Amino acid sequence: MLPPWLAWLLLPFSWLYAAVLAGRNWLYDHGWKRSAPGRVPLLAVGNLRVGGTGKTPHVAWLVEELLRQGQHPAILSRGYGRQTTGPRLATAVDSAATVGDEPWQYFEQFGPQGVPVAVAENRQLGLDLLRQQHPALTAVVLDDAYQHRRVQPTLNILLTELARPFYHDFVLPAGRLRESRAGAARADIIIITKCPPDLPAAARATADTQARRYARPGVSVLFSAYAYAPPAPLTAAARALGAPRPGQPALLLTGIAQPGPLRTYLLEEGYALENEFIFPDHHAFTVTDLAAVRARWRAGQVIFTTEKDATRLRAPALAAALAGLPVYTISVRVALLGAGAAQLAAAVAAATAPAGR
Repeated sequence: MLPPWLAWLLLPFSWLYAAVLAGRNWLYDHGWKRSAPGRVPLLAVGNLRVGGTGKTPHVAWLVEELLRQGQHPAILSRGYGRQTTGPRLATAVDSAATVGDEPWQYFEQFGPQGVPVAVAENRQLGLDLLRQQHPALTAVVLDDAYQHRRVQPTLNILLTELARPFYHDFVLPAGRLRESRAGAARADIIIITKCPPDLPAAARATADTQARRYARPGVSVLFSAYAYAPPAPLTAAARALGAPRPGQPALLLTGIAQPGPLRTYLLEEGYALENEFIFPDHHAFTVTDLAAVRARWRAGQVIFTTEKDATRLRAPALAAALAGLPVYTISVRVALLGAGAAQLAAAVAAATAPAGR
């Protein structure tokens, strides 16, 4: 976070940037620029802020719910950080390098269930590809598409972190918002993410009131928390060692936007984090990076990483550098607080119901 004095100095640039984006949104809102319908229901997940708000596990929650409801969903992402361009449908020969780490994570998780995953800078072209290759689709989840207004979502879901909510932030460069707080008015549902599972009712009420200042009347404001799975072995050394034990010394290796919640979870579970290797979001790990990890690692320590990081760590070029290191992946899912799961499931069902039903 910027020092307050610097944020104030940068505010004029933020106003200019916000004005440009407001003009673009005005053109879409008034029909001068066209948002194309998706031909199938589109469920968009995104945020106003740069950085991690929990989009990946929320996309996974939506896909799992669509499958529970008997739908045939697909996932469409930009494919940030990939080494390819243009519309591309993920297949078994792809990797995080060719489709991006998050889409590859989706493919590994949902591909076996028959859920197509596509990437495209232009979401309309991506939708065309999905419809051509998978005509039986009944819904598409759009990952990180809140500002991508070339397509018109059926259900627009805005995520914002409890610790860094959009209603307390400013537009770049004074803050971290991609557009002004007024952009929240496009949301059909607002989810306050990364909450403590026992978030008090008073805190919920305060956040609800603040979010509704910028939302349309009647919009649902929900709350979600992270739920972590037990560590799963990523490397042969981890499989040989077995499940790590609370109290065991550990290293944390991440290349995600917000490693803080995982760090907090590990500490609460009793692991002794002795070293951390924190890289930028979507970081492409190198042999040199892993050599630095190995230099700090000692026998008896375990190494924890995330699902998203694991998609990049499994690159064949890193196999030798990882050999002998006990690396474990910790999966994260979201849990909607209170009646949030039922409310979101109902919204999904309504958005995907056949016309006229």
